[in-house]
Amino acid sequence: MFADMDQVFAIEGEKVASDPLSQVLRVDLDGRAYYVKRYWGAGKGLRRWLGRPRVKAEWQNLKLFAKWGIPTAPLVGWGLERRLSGLFVRGALITRELVGTTDLARMSTTNDPRLRDPVWIDGVSRQLAAATRTLHQHDFAHNDLKWRNILVDEKGVVYLIDCPSGAFWKGQLLRRKIIKDLACLDKIGKYQLSRTQRLRFYLRYSGKSRIGAEDKNRLRQVLAYFEGRE
Repeated sequence: MFADMDQVFAIEGEKVASDPLSQVLRVDLDGRAYYVKRYWGAGKGLRRWLGRPRVKAEWQNLKLFAKWGIPTAPLVGWGLERRLSGLFVRGALITRELVGTTDLARMSTTNDPRLRDPVWIDGVSRQLAAATRTLHQHDFAHNDLKWRNILVDEKGVVYLIDCPSGAFWKGQLLRRKIIKDLACLDKIGKYQLSRTQRLRFYLRYSGKSRIGAEDKNRLRQVLAYFEGRE
């Protein structure tokens, strides 16, 4: 089923998501579920012609997460095709299902009782703060670190997924991307968590015991990031 690109693009399964560039299917094979993400576009803007195609960025970023010790969806297949001119034609990546997981955004919309359990929240906060700090310490920003891209299993283990826009940055650009990552986390967090829980997350992320002047400035930028856009 996953032997070559023709077979991957011929697969039929449960449609999970789609956009102008890609489609995600859930398929069952030998008693296991897999997610097949198929791309027929390299990306938006200049990425259509230059740079890494989104599909390549996504599989490379999942490999980085695993290398850095950040739990993520197990990658079982990936590849792309180009024309002789080098232009992108199509590509795909396949991940194995993380059994028993749900994303934090879904939990927030269904009023999952775990979001009211301070012990559960504390465990998730510790893991998410450590994972986010690891990304940023490597000069890497997820660039879409929203609750829908954070899975949690029945044991409370946190997984980061769906990262085709993640990349390495330097200097001021890295600082801006860090603000965006933190603001994406807080976009739903400010409605679901207490101020104490949000502050505790930031302290764990920063590795500090108290907020300093630099942290206050960063937090102001985080809180203002989505103002007027919600």
